[in-house]
Amino acid sequence: MSRFLIGFATGVVLVLLALVCYVRFGFVDPRADRPMGALEMKIAMPALDAAVDRRAPSVQNPLQATDDNLTAGMKIYQSNCAGCHGDVVHTHTAFGDSFYPRAPQFAEDAPDMPENQNFYIVAHGVRLSGMPGWKTSLKEQEMWQVTTFLSHMDKLPAPVQAAWKSAAGGVESGVGGGGSADSGAKDEKKDKMEMPAH
Repeated sequence: MSRFLIGFATGVVLVLLALVCYVRFGFVDPRADRPMGALEMKIAMPALDAAVDRRAPSVQNPLQATDDNLTAGMKIYQSNCAGCHGDVVHTHTAFGDSFYPRAPQFAEDAPDMPENQNFYIVAHGVRLSGMPGWKTSLKEQEMWQVTTFLSHMDKLPAPVQAAWKSAAGGVESGVGGGGSADSGAKDEKKDKMEMPAH
């Protein structure tokens, strides 16, 4: 029995040593533009979910989902997050696809984590993913506002939805702020320029 245990322990140590050497000596492909493997997809996301669930403090969102808070959160999201995670007009971003792992496209698939976990990720980021921690750039109330927006972005009241569309360069005007209607016009002009002649 002791020989079996020694052999088993030796085998485990050798496998771990081989993995360390594989990583340390550059055998892991560093390119961000390669497809994510099935094994990595099955391990990485559940591991991230478990890590955030373990570490995120059990705190309640101090803000109500009022139009004012949702609009404030939308403006923060549009200014800081939409370039990677998409918005109501540009639901999928090529820039978000350039990350490894790919940046979640929230306009296509709204985040479904509890608010305390979303707040934790907004505040601290996710290492080795390109997701920064915002706690040095945003005030706590602003982080809660964007967290509130994330939790309601698939069921926004009509005025907030209209303000978001305007801020993202959509057709509505005169509502919202911090918009990028000019960039929307540029995108439309670019699309016309790239269309083949008939």
